[in-house]
This record gives sequence, structure tokens and C-alpha cells, in this order.
Amino acid sequence: MKLFVGLGNPGAKYAGNRHNIGFMVVDRVQEDHGFAPWRSKFQGQVSEGKLGSEKVILIKPETFMNLSGQSVGEAMRFYKLTPADVVVFHDELDLAPGKVRVKTGGGHAGHNGLRSIHQHIGAEYDRVRLGIGHPGHKDRVAPYVLSDFAKADQDWLDDVIRGCSDGAASLAAGEAAKFSNAVALRTSPPRPSTGTKARDPKTDAPAPKSDTPEAPKSPFDKLRDKFR
Repeated sequence: MKLFVGLGNPGAKYAGNRHNIGFMVVDRVQEDHGFAPWRSKFQGQVSEGKLGSEKVILIKPETFMNLSGQSVGEAMRFYKLTPADVVVFHDELDLAPGKVRVKTGGGHAGHNGLRSIHQHIGAEYDRVRLGIGHPGHKDRVAPYVLSDFAKADQDWLDDVIRGCSDGAASLAAGEAAKFSNAVALRTSPPRPSTGTKARDPKTDAPAPKSDTPEAPKSPFDKLRDKFR
């Protein structure tokens, strides 16, 4: 069994915030993969279902970001899981918008949601880092993450969310590389190629061929051609 945690803040006021991209991903997984309706449990919203052969619990803590660990810890203990069974989807300032990376363990890098989870279950859980970019100065971080994504962000944001849902079964199976490939197929799809260079009709057209062989030239014709 796996516990997929989406980080964010509850309520309509925060729904479109950059800080809520984790909520957006687990919402998409719940919708795409036929999970049960959300219900209140473990100080959060919980939905159960299967990804491939793996049973998965989705959870969106409703404790607000800074206390996310309370909800995650409670759910983990109830299901008798270990930190290795937990995957957390969260916004990542240190990755460019649209970039997604999977990581196990490590520090929380000042992310308040991860900081709280560290305090309750330790650091040895998996994270899916969802790049949102950095505002450029640490004093602007709080208003930046608590602001909605811009309209210009919607295309790549949709690709990231759908890509995470596409690869969710691979992630549940512990196949991080396959998950990353699924995301890449959405965010960086291969360009179609025929393998041949297109012919330019003006410059590449072959010279027309005559159906009849050219007659041999007489000595007079050759002399005339020489002085043309």
C-alpha cells in the first residue's frame, strides 16, 4: 500500500495558488483513475483506489501547509505504513516551471509542508518536486507561492498535472524512471519526423530526363560549341 500526499492549503481562496500544485495533482489522479469520492479523515480529505496492482490512499491535509505532518503521520500510523510507503507531491521553487523530479530523503529546503512532515515521520519518504520557479528574492517567496498561477502558466501546468496522473501507476510500483518518462511525454513530446529531408521543389527538383538518346555531334557542332 502507498500513501500519496498532495500538499496545499484548504479552501477556495487558495485553490489556484502555486503552493497548491500538490493538491491539483492528487485531484487529477483521483479523477482519472476511478478512486472513491473524497471523505474527511486524518485531518484531511482522503480517497482510496488502485493504481495497477497497488492499493493507494490519496490524502490532502486540511491542517494548512505548516501542519501537514500531523495529517500524514496520523494516516501512516493508521495503515501501519513506513516512510518508504509515502510519496509527497509539492511545489518546488528551485526547479523551473514545468520541471518534475523524483527524490528520496534529504532536507526540506525551507518548505514548510515538508518541514512539518519531517518532524512527524522523518525524512526518508519520496517526494515529487513540481517546479514552479523562483520569484528572484527570498522576500518575495511568500506572496509568490500564495498567488495563483498566471494564465500563461496554464498550458505547462496542465501538462505536468496530466503527466503525473499518467505515470501514477509506475510511481506506485516504485518505478520512478517510468513515471518520469510519462511526465516527459506530456511536457516534452517527441517531434514527428519522417527521417528524410523535405524536397524544395524550386531548388531540389531533378532535371527532366529525355526519353530519346542525344544524337552524336558532328565536328562542326563541336567547333561551334567551343566558341559559344
